Amino acid sequence: MTQHDLSGPATAAPGPPDPAPPPPGPALHTAAGDKELLSARLVPLRHPGQWASAAALSVLFAMLVNTIVTNRRFQWDVVGDYFVRGSIMHGLELTLWLTAAVMASGYLLGIGVAAMRLSHNPVLRGLAFGFVWLLRSVPPLVQLLFWYELASLYPRLSVGVPFGPEFAHFKTAHLFSGILAAYVGLTLDVAAFSSEIVRGGLLAVDPGQREAARALGMGDGRIFRRIVLPQAMPAIVPASGNLLIGMLKATSIVSVIAVQDLLYSTQLIYTQNFLIMPLLMVATIWYIILTTLLSVGQFYVERYYARGSGRDSRAGRPPARGLWQIARGNLPLFGRTRTDLAGLS
Repeated sequence: MTQHDLSGPATAAPGPPDPAPPPPGPALHTAAGDKELLSARLVPLRHPGQWASAAALSVLFAMLVNTIVTNRRFQWDVVGDYFVRGSIMHGLELTLWLTAAVMASGYLLGIGVAAMRLSHNPVLRGLAFGFVWLLRSVPPLVQLLFWYELASLYPRLSVGVPFGPEFAHFKTAHLFSGILAAYVGLTLDVAAFSSEIVRGGLLAVDPGQREAARALGMGDGRIFRRIVLPQAMPAIVPASGNLLIGMLKATSIVSVIAVQDLLYSTQLIYTQNFLIMPLLMVATIWYIILTTLLSVGQFYVERYYARGSGRDSRAGRPPARGLWQIARGNLPLFGRTRTDLAGLS
């Protein structure tokens, strides 16, 4: 122990000796012109083929826009007159309602089917597999026609004891209208596909996560809410967004059974005035607007559920890009600038 004089300042104990300097290495050989070479500015690689293809595509795109704008047969004045007509807006409202109702009901049913597929009960697994196999094998249009013509197979349905007396019965001809047939057919179709989306997302979670949570004493319900579901959502959301956009466009097939959606509303108009192309352009523009809005919403939902695994610039990773940065990064026509190389100069 070091003793200090109380009348004077304490003296520090001697520290370890400084490490010996490394032995001198061989001198680097420098040639004339090395200084200029090391100080030269890095430039990106030249891509003449990329420039040529971008220029050709730009010309073709400009020609396409020019022919659409200048072609009088599109009758853009008629498109503007009918774009917000009452009948068009009514069909648009029915399209949005049908899409929302079908997706909500279909996903609720699909979650139940996915739970049956993941069950340990072989009967439930077999029934769920048969449901998914059958519904994915039949085209949606055939399903709509089947439910719309159900009265030809079953004129009346009854409720009662199986193989026993009936308590009540009703005629299917007065039950399955066009809207109900469209709702039932599309809901079953969404349920079959959404069940596989949910099942795939749940299976993507490492089983070790559940085992670790059980070791900490967490219950099954809490494990699903706090551990499994947050990790499964990044895999479920992109496919669900694509299914939603696809279902919005698929609602146009209900016009076959005389359901007055957006497409059928335009068809009713152009069968009277014979302005086929302008009315089809009205429906096309509305579908483009709706799918664009859904795509933007899907982007923000995906970013919300991916925030736990997002990139962090403080950890030496580039920060997550926003919607505008991603769109701008995919729009350049004449190649991208290599800013990563330019920063090294």
